[in-house]
Order: sequence, then structure tokens, then C-alpha cells
Amino acid sequence: MTNIDQYIDRAIHLVPAPHILPQVIPLLNDTRSNAIRIVDLILYDTSLTANMLRVCNSAYYSRGTPIESVLQAVTLLGFQQVYRIVVAVTGAATLSAQLKGYGVESTGLWTHSVATAVLAQGIAEDLGDNGDMAFTAGLLHDTGKIVLSEPLESLADEFAEETANAATVVPAERKLLGCDHAQAGGRLLERWKIPDTLVGAVIYHHDPASATQSQRLAACVCLANALAYSMGHGFGHQALSLTGRDEASAILEISPARLPGYVDQCFEKLRSIKTLYNLTT
Repeated sequence: MTNIDQYIDRAIHLVPAPHILPQVIPLLNDTRSNAIRIVDLILYDTSLTANMLRVCNSAYYSRGTPIESVLQAVTLLGFQQVYRIVVAVTGAATLSAQLKGYGVESTGLWTHSVATAVLAQGIAEDLGDNGDMAFTAGLLHDTGKIVLSEPLESLADEFAEETANAATVVPAERKLLGCDHAQAGGRLLERWKIPDTLVGAVIYHHDPASATQSQRLAACVCLANALAYSMGHGFGHQALSLTGRDEASAILEISPARLPGYVDQCFEKLRSIKTLYNLTT
């Protein structure tokens, strides 16, 4: 068993695997014929159904007609919108833990992940890529920090020293633990049976040039991650993490002049999302 698997097995803050995600993600390939399938998947998850209907009936999504069922939600809002709500509601349960090893409060990882997801979606859609996959990859990109937080708690002094003047925590993680959070996150998603494309994007979100089939998706997440930090939606060490930004921009052929537009769109959307999902940071 590798160090990563041992860390995953010992992670005390991990919630049960989000079983619905591996089943919902493939439905994106044919949203029209799979609308009923997503209804069936959600219907038998009581907590997910309740939370999804709460979100659907919020001022952000409401169109004046009360939504009383999952089928009605899909009919009124459309498959894509319901998919994003499902991913966000599922992600909220996974990403709300306090990560003492990284100096992260209970909503810090969730807030950063949502900002990254929104930015990645905006970038991907602007480029004609799959915005839903980018949103999902952005939301899940730092799940490895849930895995590595506990072992880093016992190495607090060493971790602080190693990251004092670093641009990213990755070298310190590798030196102290033998792996980094991107690798741990990718392995966790593999164990959750998440599709390989998303796994690759998470593993390479700090080094998109090394990705193969997931290179553009990894670049979207890498750039979104950097922009989220630049907006102030970072946490813990390296509150202005810009590693990989130029590399990702080159892969996606995005000029620096276009980046402020993505940031402006994200600020506007996050104001509503923070209220919607009870974010306080």
C-alpha cells in the first residue's frame, strides 16, 4: 500500500464517498435522454433531494413557480443547471471540514473550491470546452488537502518553515509526506470511481503541461485556481499562489487581457452563491 492510500485510510475528516457523482457525470454526454436517469439517482437520496429542492427554490434559481419534485426541477431548470446544483450540494458536504494542517477554517476550502469551480467553468465555456466538467474538476481539485491535513498537523513547525517563502505547498508536502495534495486528491477520486478525465485534471492542476488527455481541463483548473487566490479566495499558506498560471494560459491560448473578465464574472456569481450555500467567508 502506498503512502497516499495509507493517508486516505487514516483521514479522520473524510466523509463517505459521494456515490452519486460517478453515476451522474457520464450522463453529461447525452443530457436529453438522461434527464429521467438523474431524477432516479437523486430521488432515492433523501438528504440530497431535500438540499437540492431547497436550493432550487431559492431566490437565485426561482422563477416564481415553487419546485416540489426533482423531475420538476429538471423540467424547469434544465439538466445542466440541476447537474451543477447536485455537484455543488455534494461538494459542500465533502469540502466543509476544518483543515488544521493547512490552517484552514471550516468554510475555507469550500469557498476556495467554489470560486475555482466558477472560474474554471467560465474559462472553459468561453473557449468552447465542457463547462460542467470544468466546474466539477474545479470543485474537487483540492480534495487531497482533506487527506493530508491530519498528518501535517504533527509536522506544523517543519511545514511552516518549508513553506515560509514558497510559492506553493507542493514541494513541502512531497518532502515531508512523500506525496502532494494533487496526487492524493487524484488517488481519492480514483477510489471514488470518478472518471479518469477528472482524476487527471486534479492530479495535474499545478502542472498541466504534464497531463495527457486531461491537459486542457487541467489548465482550466490551474488558471482558475490561481485567479481564485488572486481574488482573495485562498486560504492558509500561500494566499497568492500563482504557480502554473502562465503555463496554463499558454496551453489555453488565453492572453492576460482576458483574465479580468473572468474575475469580474466570478465576483458577481459568488455573491449569490455564498448566500445560497450559507458561505460565511
